[in-house]
Amino acid sequence: MPTNRCTAACKHCGTLSSPRATDSLTSEQIHAAIREGADLGIRIAVFTGGEPTLALDILLSSIDLAASLGMLTRVVTNCHWAMGDEISLATLRSLREAGLTEINFSTGDQHTRFVPIIRVLRAIRAALKFDYSPAVMVEMIEGCNVSRETVEQHPYYRETLSLFPNQMVTITESPWMPLNTKRRHEYPPGVAVDNNNVAARRGCDSVLQTLTVQADGKMGACCGLGLSLIPELNLGQIGRIPMADAIRTAEEDLLKRWIRAEGPERIIAWAAGHDESISWEGMYAHRCQACLRLYKDEAIRKVIRERYMEKIPDVLFTEWLIHEMRTPSSDAAPLHKKVSKKNGC
Repeated sequence: MPTNRCTAACKHCGTLSSPRATDSLTSEQIHAAIREGADLGIRIAVFTGGEPTLALDILLSSIDLAASLGMLTRVVTNCHWAMGDEISLATLRSLREAGLTEINFSTGDQHTRFVPIIRVLRAIRAALKFDYSPAVMVEMIEGCNVSRETVEQHPYYRETLSLFPNQMVTITESPWMPLNTKRRHEYPPGVAVDNNNVAARRGCDSVLQTLTVQADGKMGACCGLGLSLIPELNLGQIGRIPMADAIRTAEEDLLKRWIRAEGPERIIAWAAGHDESISWEGMYAHRCQACLRLYKDEAIRKVIRERYMEKIPDVLFTEWLIHEMRTPSSDAAPLHKKVSKKNGC
């Protein structure tokens, strides 16, 4: 996260970003982290924020370094810069020349308060001109004005598809997450977790699979929204402790491994089975909000403290399955190249 500053000030921003945010990393910090990560076998460097293009020179030099070390690179942006065709093309050209391999765009009701949807559509067209297959994430909430259909039916987008008929754009919807663990948003039917669908929820593919260097220099054990609000997910300051030590510390934490194995929703449901005062059904569509609840709710923490031993066999068996099914290109592989016997894998 090169900077926590953003051109938008979305309500409930999961990274606490805004135009007023001041945390940022130096190029020296980012470059050192990339080199350290490459040495550990981390395969992809993702630049997000905040809005990473607000630190464009640092962003471009960091992409160039990561690419030179054989890493894939991705940028996640709100497309504020796509104010016209020429600047859109110039921005994508600079990213391509630096070695960027993937680009993701964010939009939705909150984002379009600050970044008009046409800028995202211009960015899509520019990306296709440089042979990217952009991914667009649209915020989802009941009654939203901006949806996947809004993008797909926009005349500019339809014209873009006719100009690039053989190239792909991926548009997905993701629930918009309040940072208050008890607050409910209304989502389309079946989106929020309940007893009818909780068994189908999978383990978290972010915790222990992603190491985030946040704009304030803290290393986090996932890329989740609300990460900065959960002290237990933060592993120390970049440059003060080796990245390998931070990863090792995270991998020795049973709760993180349990979240990776089953996901926070299933852990909350399990805890509720032992304490009827824990309400959860229909409350969580975004799993990061469930994870925030998991760490912040003392009733849930109490059940975990008292009964975690009975879940160890399930966690270890799931880790064995992950290890056996892993391939060199699989996203299920841990951050470390090596699998520690001490961690039950």
